[in-house]
Amino acid sequence: MPKRGKKYIEAAKLIEPEKLYEPREALDLIPQLSFANFDETVDIAVRLGVDPRHADQIVRGAVVLPHGTGKEVKVLVFARGEKAKEALEAGADYVGAEDLAEKIEKGWLDFDSAVATPDVMSVVGRLGRILGPRGLMPNPRTGTVTMDVETAVKEIKQGKVEFRTERGGIVHSKIGKVSFGTDKLLENFYVFMDAILRARPPAAKGQYVRSVTVSPSMGPGVPINPSRITRPQNA
Repeated sequence: MPKRGKKYIEAAKLIEPEKLYEPREALDLIPQLSFANFDETVDIAVRLGVDPRHADQIVRGAVVLPHGTGKEVKVLVFARGEKAKEALEAGADYVGAEDLAEKIEKGWLDFDSAVATPDVMSVVGRLGRILGPRGLMPNPRTGTVTMDVETAVKEIKQGKVEFRTERGGIVHSKIGKVSFGTDKLLENFYVFMDAILRARPPAAKGQYVRSVTVSPSMGPGVPINPSRITRPQNA
């Protein structure tokens, strides 16, 4: 266990032991748990009842958060010709094909998300060992291998996040910034959790969502009741 600082320990005292919080209640606490001198990201960790060692139990997908993530995202697009022009007009930060692949092979990774048209995947494929471990490899399942590069770029810029189960069946992502306030964070939370529920693989047995925790990036986590992760009917 890492040694916790005084501010972290003091913040953790605000969380009631053994309590599973309602989503709004948990997100109301976030500003009080944030002690960094910058606008912290609000992280979410979801432990699922799946075994990602089996291909048919991997949970993977993408979702556009209604209020974005609060982060300026640099988007790279692998495309040629008209699709390259379309990507630039949509707001892509970097567009190219072989030239970008060569830069990446030399160690350049100054971007947050990558999109590719299917016809250039032969070029992108050789970057798998570099982009894959960093979660940057374009994939048709998350909408980042597509001919509709305009939509892909705009969605990423607007706050699209990708998710995938890690070791232990845990999905980590972000749902905004502390400065968003409870209402915007709650809206992002429900949309994210809805995407997780829709991504449930048929091979998953028993309780699917085992635990949900939200936290400021530097602060302690607040456990949320897994049975209350969907938007109330009257909300």
